[in-house]
Amino acid sequence: MEFTPGIELSRRFHAEAVRPILRRELPRLRYTAALIGYGSEVLGFDSPRSTDHNWGPRLLLFADDGGGAAIPALLADHLPRTFLGYPTHFVTDDTGTRHLAPATGRIDHGVVVAGLDDWVRGTLGFGARRPARADWLATPTQIFAEFTGGAVFHDDLGLESLRENLAWYPEDVWRYVLACQWQRIGQEEAFVGRCGEAGDELGSAVVAARLVRDLMRLCLLMARRYPPYSKWLGSAFARLPAAARLSPHLTAALAATTWHERERHLVPAYEYLAGLHNDLGLTDPVDPRTSGYHDRPFQVIHAGRFVTALLAGAQPPALTGAIDQFVDNTDALGDRTFTRGVVDCPHG
Repeated sequence: MEFTPGIELSRRFHAEAVRPILRRELPRLRYTAALIGYGSEVLGFDSPRSTDHNWGPRLLLFADDGGGAAIPALLADHLPRTFLGYPTHFVTDDTGTRHLAPATGRIDHGVVVAGLDDWVRGTLGFGARRPARADWLATPTQIFAEFTGGAVFHDDLGLESLRENLAWYPEDVWRYVLACQWQRIGQEEAFVGRCGEAGDELGSAVVAARLVRDLMRLCLLMARRYPPYSKWLGSAFARLPAAARLSPHLTAALAATTWHERERHLVPAYEYLAGLHNDLGLTDPVDPRTSGYHDRPFQVIHAGRFVTALLAGAQPPALTGAIDQFVDNTDALGDRTFTRGVVDCPHG
């Protein structure tokens, strides 16, 4: 069977299977239908491999005034058992993972019915109508990518306006997040050479890998793209225009076996990103060239210069940044109460 990307599958599932039932059985229903939230298809990265779990003909359907109470049963009774060759029935295994399977009885379909405001607040941890600064900083970029990605197929209730509110950071928050990303680079840029000089090539390689990850995330932030989590970070980065210039350097830095080689490939990456920073026009131009680290034989970009420029010289009490710039634990980042508590903490 030819693979149908999940967004296209869901778009047609709504148009050809779900909407006709709703129009026939509930002609006055006001609703929004979309595919956003979790899933590789929402970010446009799904492939035939994705079809083995949590993938298939599925939708989020938001109904107003509790009018959606009858929808799950209605669709279970009237949806076709297959759509474009895929079963419309899901089974849940012992781990809670959902899989497509032929239906042997009533269909357990993939249409999730919810109230729009409740779902948004449960997903983001805040209402999206007037986000505050703490809302931006307490929310992982993966969550923003999932909320603003995907597609909306029908919208009586205004989901698209909420997505537009979160399309990108306000400029002051963006500048702060960029500054904190440069700060991360500045904290370790000299360690590739220092570890290597001390005879620790493995440690040097680990630091280089961390810097490459931070440079990729910085590039996405500069391009106004929410960096996804690690599985899709490289895929998202590869779609940027800058990737054609940067990828060979970053790949070579990771493949290098000596700190001198790593530095030789990191230097042009640093300088190219410094040029991209200047192209943004957010600050006065910063010299994009690397130079020596004090009197030590290491070439660095001196990332703190970009921090100072982005913050216009006014350093906040703590340069921690958005939550996933200083928390790197999947369970923690998936807990909206935790992430908000960390950001709201006086020292967060």
